[in-house]
Amino acid sequence: MLDLTYDTPKPRVIAGAKNDWELVIGMEVHAQVQSNAKLFSGASTKFGAEPNSNVAFVDAAMPGMLPVINEYCVEQAVRTGLGLKAQINLKSAFDRKNYFYPDLPQGYQISQLYEPIVGEGEVLVEMGDGTARLVRVERIHMEQDAGKSIHDMDPNMSFVDLNRTGVCLMEIVSQPDIRGPEEAAAYLGKLRQILRYLGTCNGDMQSGAMRADVNVSICRPGQYEKYQETQDFSHLGTRCEIKNMNSMRFIQQAIEVEARRQIAIVEAGGEVVQETRLFDPDKQETRSMRSKEEAHDYRYFPDPDLLPLEIEQAWVDDIAANLPELPDAKKARFIADFGLSDYDASVLTADLDSAGYFEAVAKGRDGKMAANWVINELFGRLKKDDKDITQSPVSPAHLGAIVDLIASDAISGKIGKDVFEISYTTGREPGEIVETEGMKQVTDTGAIEAAVDEIIAANPDQVAKAKENPKLAGWFVGQVMKATGGKANPKAVNQLVAKKLNS
Repeated sequence: MLDLTYDTPKPRVIAGAKNDWELVIGMEVHAQVQSNAKLFSGASTKFGAEPNSNVAFVDAAMPGMLPVINEYCVEQAVRTGLGLKAQINLKSAFDRKNYFYPDLPQGYQISQLYEPIVGEGEVLVEMGDGTARLVRVERIHMEQDAGKSIHDMDPNMSFVDLNRTGVCLMEIVSQPDIRGPEEAAAYLGKLRQILRYLGTCNGDMQSGAMRADVNVSICRPGQYEKYQETQDFSHLGTRCEIKNMNSMRFIQQAIEVEARRQIAIVEAGGEVVQETRLFDPDKQETRSMRSKEEAHDYRYFPDPDLLPLEIEQAWVDDIAANLPELPDAKKARFIADFGLSDYDASVLTADLDSAGYFEAVAKGRDGKMAANWVINELFGRLKKDDKDITQSPVSPAHLGAIVDLIASDAISGKIGKDVFEISYTTGREPGEIVETEGMKQVTDTGAIEAAVDEIIAANPDQVAKAKENPKLAGWFVGQVMKATGGKANPKAVNQLVAKKLNS
């Protein structure tokens, strides 16, 4: 179990406001399902293809073309729900959401309003200071993505790319449980981490594979608790939705900006109007996009081309039995099995590739020592070179060999860093580097003692000072290490220096 304290949010003080205000935030995260084919057609979902090259007749809404459900997309949605500890609905249905989409040829979106595939779930959000919040997930439903309108290729017209049209999205809708900008970013980060572990979405926000609509409202202290007791939204302020956010940094900025805007309106005696807004990061402002539609504005009705979707419990159970180890469980295991700190375990389980690399290094070795080398040396160097763990020039076997050489006293930790640098830049095997470069540690106490005696004999004044102040013994250790080219065993040097100075 993770040792976490569940935090109670405090009133958020906004600079310049007359009163204390609390923020109430809900998020609708659109996650593109990792699938080779679209939700209702066999067209490719490959990102970066030539415009309008991944379009089937169904996607283009050609007359007489009927949608056919992609079973794998359903499986991915179920897998996601199970990963969020959510209720899986054995019966769900698709509806038509009628709205003008210039880049969705059929003129409506196939979605799930009344009977979603996944019901209530939860996401545990750790805040980095030992506290955690449990954010409730209201539902997950599947729907088609729209295409992409391009407005900067011609001054007089817009272009439409339908490659993304019909790609399966999971809309993951949270309850209004998020209470601040940092928590919103942490929630989205944790959700992305879980989806990546599950393999249901790659979480790439730059390509639009994951994006969020953020609902922000304000209320006075105490009102949120009344909402929790009654589930009556009238205790909360009017919410505004900030559309299509694809950056955690911008999400935090947008929430702050929108909260200040709403507070200024209310404290001036006005009323916040429910609407959809866009965030301009350059101007640091949100601006109105359109009035906020309700479900009836979209004129939802059951899609006549698709039968209700019915799945069997045995199929769901089989998916559940084959779920991978998820981030919280992996982190708890790393802490228990390898004796890692909460921080180190969090860093190492941030993504599957990093966790897998660490486990390969740590297998049969000291876990803390392996973690230090992976986090401090490898991750530090990769960050400097703007590389991720999959691009590491040092394999887990080579880094593990360096750990073994240090543990066996064949080399010191300092020499280990030199070996790491050579292996990183050349790909050479650590043991071969130590042998051919003459980097093996001197463990012969006779040779080390001779070097200590020589340094002490040559520096009688320093000896006198060190006898008066034992802290100065470090100077002799440094001189001996220098004289031996850094190859002397540091532990043996320290012991011999202390023995000689105290005799």
